[in-house]
Amino acid sequence: MLFGCSEWPSKVANYYRETGCWKGDTFGDLLRQWAVKYGEKTAIVDGEYYMSYRELDTKADQLAAGWRNLGVKQGDKVVIQLPNITPFFEVCFALFRIGALPVFTLPSHRSSEITYICEYVEADAYVIAETHAGFDYRKLAEQVKTKVPSLKHVIVAGNPGPFIGLADLYQTPVSLPEVKAYDVAFFQLSGGSTGLPKLIPRTHDDYIYSLKASVEVCRLNKDSVYLAALPIAHNYPLSSPGVLGTLYAGGKVVLATGSSPDEAFPLIAKQRVTITGLVPPLALVWLEAAAARNADLSSLQVLQVGGAKFNPEVASRVKPVFDCVLQQVFGMAEGLVNYTRLDDTEDVIIHTQGRPMSEYDEICIVDDSDNEVQMGEIGHLLARGPYTIRGYYKDEVQNEKAFTSEGFYRTGDMVRMTSSGNLIVEGRAKDQINRGGEKISAEEVENHLLAHPSVHDASVVPMFDEFLGEKACAFIIKREMSLTTEELKLLLHERGMAAYKIPDQIEFIDSFPKTRLGKVSKKELQKLIKF
Repeated sequence: MLFGCSEWPSKVANYYRETGCWKGDTFGDLLRQWAVKYGEKTAIVDGEYYMSYRELDTKADQLAAGWRNLGVKQGDKVVIQLPNITPFFEVCFALFRIGALPVFTLPSHRSSEITYICEYVEADAYVIAETHAGFDYRKLAEQVKTKVPSLKHVIVAGNPGPFIGLADLYQTPVSLPEVKAYDVAFFQLSGGSTGLPKLIPRTHDDYIYSLKASVEVCRLNKDSVYLAALPIAHNYPLSSPGVLGTLYAGGKVVLATGSSPDEAFPLIAKQRVTITGLVPPLALVWLEAAAARNADLSSLQVLQVGGAKFNPEVASRVKPVFDCVLQQVFGMAEGLVNYTRLDDTEDVIIHTQGRPMSEYDEICIVDDSDNEVQMGEIGHLLARGPYTIRGYYKDEVQNEKAFTSEGFYRTGDMVRMTSSGNLIVEGRAKDQINRGGEKISAEEVENHLLAHPSVHDASVVPMFDEFLGEKACAFIIKREMSLTTEELKLLLHERGMAAYKIPDQIEFIDSFPKTRLGKVSKKELQKLIKF
C-alpha cells in the first residue's frame, strides 16, 4: 500500500477476497479482457469519433510507453484536468498500466485548487486540455508550474503551446511493471467541508468491485448506452455506473461536452441512449425542455438523479415526461453508494434515496454520542464495506475525525431509514453547501474572503434556491465601510477560486449571532438572508 494511505485490516481484506468481492484484477487487466471480448465494438463516442475497445487498449499501451520514456514511473502522481473527451480514458488506462496514479480534478477547478492539489501530492505531471468552455488551461498550467517544484511535465491534449503535446507520447509499446490489484489505482477529491479537498485513495480491488455492484444493480449489459452529460472526473458519472461501469458491462459511452438539452437530446436520439445521470437542477431543466419539445427520447430506459436530494414533487414528474424509470443515486467518492432499484415501487423511487448497493455494505445511523438510533429516527450515517475507504491520503488529523476505531466512515450525512431499509437524506452535519451537486466548503471560501484587508470576519452559509437546492451566501463584517460586493467577488476570482464556489449573495452585517458557547450561529445567520 502507498505511503500515507490506510489499509484494510488483513482479516477484512482476506474476507473480501474469499467472498469474491475482490477478484485480483487491475484496470489494465480489465481493459485487455474487454479488448479481447468486444474487439471492434464501439466503446466511446466523442462527437464524430468512434473508438473501439481494441483501439482503446492499443492506445493505452502506446501512451504507457510514452509515459515511461518521459520518466513517469510506478507510484508517481499525475494530476488530470480533462473535460469529457476520449483522451481522458487513454491517459487514465495508460497510467493504470504503468502503476502511476491519476489524481482526478474537475474542469471547473482553477489555480487555488490545482496548485494545492499538485503541491499536496507532489505531482510529477499535469494533464490538461488546450481549451474548454472558453478557458485556456495552458495559462493556468503556467501559473501552477511556477509554484510547484515537483511538477516536471505539463501534457496538453491539443495545441501544446510551451508544453508537451499528448499526441507526441503515443509510442511503440514497451514492457511494463507489474501492478497489483491491492495497489492504489488513483486519487479522487472529497466534497470537503474542512477547507480545500482531501485526497481519497482508491485501489483497483475496491473500485472495480464498486463497478461490478453498480452494473448489477443498474442492469447494464453490452447493449447499454450511457450518456455522460456530467463531468466524468466526478465519482458519480465515473462509476455509478457511469462511464467505467458501462465499459465494464461492454456497453457504449457517449460523451457530451455539456449537459444542455440542446446537446443532450439530439445525442440521445442519434445514439439511442438507454441511461444517463443528472443532478437535480439539471433534471428540472431537462423536464421542462422535454415537455416543451418534440424530442425523440424513446430509447431512454433509466434517468438517474443524484449528487443532492431530489425534490419528490419534481421526482414524480420523471416517469410521465420521459416514460422511463427514475433511479435515485446517493453516494460519495469515499465509497458507499445507494440506489433505488429499477423495480422498486413508485413511492420508494420518488420519496427515498435508495439503499446500499452491496450485501457487504455495513451502515449505522447514530446520534451525537454514536449510539444507534431507532428505526425512522434521524441520525448520522456511518458506513464501511469492500469499496469504502479506511482513511484519507496523508491526513491523520482528519482521519481521526472522519473514521471510527472500527473502521466506519462518518459520511457527514443526516439520514433516517424506512421500514423497507431505504434511506431518506435529511441534510448535512458538516459545514458544507451542496450547490446543485457541487460541494462547497464554507471554511475554504471564508479563508479566501478573510484575505481581503477590509474584511474583519466572514461566515458562509447555505441559502435555499428552488433551482439549485442550495446556493452560498457570505456574511461579511467590514473593517472599511467602502468595501463592496464586487471587490470581494473579484478577489475570489483573482485568487483562482472555481466559479461555482464564489458566493451567489454577499451581505454585510455589524456582528454575527452567537450560540451559547460563543460560536457563530449559522442557523441564525440563515434567517437573516434577504431573498
